[in-house]
Amino acid sequence: AKFCKQKVYLWDHGWYGREGFVKKWIKRAYFGLADGAFIYGNYARKLMRENGFSGKKLNVIHNSLDYQRQLEIRKNIKKGSIYENYFGNNHPVLIVIGRLNLRKQLSLLVEAVSLLKNRGKTYNIVLVGDGEDKKLLESQVVSKGLQNQVWFYGACYDEEKNAKLIFNADMCVVPGDIGLTAIHCMMFGVPVITHNYFPNQGPEFEVIKEGVTGCFFERNNVESLAESISKWFENNKDRRSDVRLACYKEIDEKWTPEYQINVIKKVIYE
Repeated sequence: AKFCKQKVYLWDHGWYGREGFVKKWIKRAYFGLADGAFIYGNYARKLMRENGFSGKKLNVIHNSLDYQRQLEIRKNIKKGSIYENYFGNNHPVLIVIGRLNLRKQLSLLVEAVSLLKNRGKTYNIVLVGDGEDKKLLESQVVSKGLQNQVWFYGACYDEEKNAKLIFNADMCVVPGDIGLTAIHCMMFGVPVITHNYFPNQGPEFEVIKEGVTGCFFERNNVESLAESISKWFENNKDRRSDVRLACYKEIDEKWTPEYQINVIKKVIYE
């Protein structure tokens, strides 16, 4: 394309912040060939500028899911009693939706909920998904005596059902690396907690605005995770509607296909 004098734009994660010398050299050469790049997040753009790239060539495009379909569902969704009926209580519900894989470090969530239970603070966990970590998590739940607080819902590919599960939860908690799960949960008004080591995170961690649409805890620190969960509910016990609206606003304004189309049009046509 370059030999034919065509313009080339890359759509890429960009910089993570964990690149060694060789990866940096390759990425500089790779991005140097292009006329511009669409980068998923502001974090990557900042790192790339610090590594010598021109800010004029770096355009933040974010990411998205099936926004219009989810928006139609969201307009008609209502608060239900699915969790009160299942758990038999009104304790806060922490949800995880997606593959139950090791990268999500869900064992830290079980451990944190166990710590909080010993301190007189009870939370329910709902795991919507299946994966290689499920058996280990089931064993951990039994060993901690949390069988009545954890619902292994299983994999679900029905978006209306998923929407109801998310909408009726109080918080999404992914102790490991998070990605599109953050967008999925915020689309239906649920704030997110994940770790604060951004070089390992997916670019979607940027939907989290500290204290507004979620918060971060110290990576691999169970005590920090437990404290973050507890403090969030203490600080926001009367703000559930405000938090839900803040989550909607973040997604609606920046994490949609329409937003991405506008970024592409602006770069190419202007």
